[in-house]
Amino acid sequence: MKQVLVLNGPNLAQLGSREPDVYGTQTFDDLVETCRLTGRTLDLHVEVRQTDDEAEMIAWVQEAAAARMPVVLNPAAFTHYSYALRDALAMRTAPLVEVHMTNPARREEFRHTSVVAGVADGTVAGFGLMSYQLALQAIAELAAVREAAGQDTVSAEAVPDAG
Repeated sequence: MKQVLVLNGPNLAQLGSREPDVYGTQTFDDLVETCRLTGRTLDLHVEVRQTDDEAEMIAWVQEAAAARMPVVLNPAAFTHYSYALRDALAMRTAPLVEVHMTNPARREEFRHTSVVAGVADGTVAGFGLMSYQLALQAIAELAAVREAAGQDTVSAEAVPDAG
C-alpha cells in the first residue's frame, strides 16, 4: 500500500463554517474521511494534515521529498505568494498534485496565479471535495507509472506515522 500525504494550508480546518457560500458546508473531518475512503479504494494509505503555519507546511513537503512520498497539496493562500513553499516543492521526488475545492480562475484576480503550479504534475480545482478524490486518482496513476519505470515511491509500511 502506497503512503500519500494530503497537505492542506491555512484556514482549511475551518471548512463548514468558513464562507459556506464559497466552500460549502462539508467540514474538514468530511474532507479527511473522503480522502481516507478514496485512498482505500485506490490501495493508498492516506494521511491528511492541515496547518496555518508556512514553516510547518514546508517541513512536511521536505519530509515527503526525503521519503519519495506522493503529495496531494491544497496550499490555500500559500498558493499565491509562497515562493518558499514552491522551492521546497521543486525538490519533490514523487508525484505532486495541486488541489483546490473552488476554481481560483473564477474568483478574485489575486487568486488567479499559483506560484506552485509550475512544479506540480497537475492541478485539480473547482469540484469541492471531489477535487481531492480526483487528485488521489491521479496520484495512484502517476505512482503506478513511476513504479513501472523503476522509480518506486515509498510504501506505507516504510514511513512512521507522523501525526
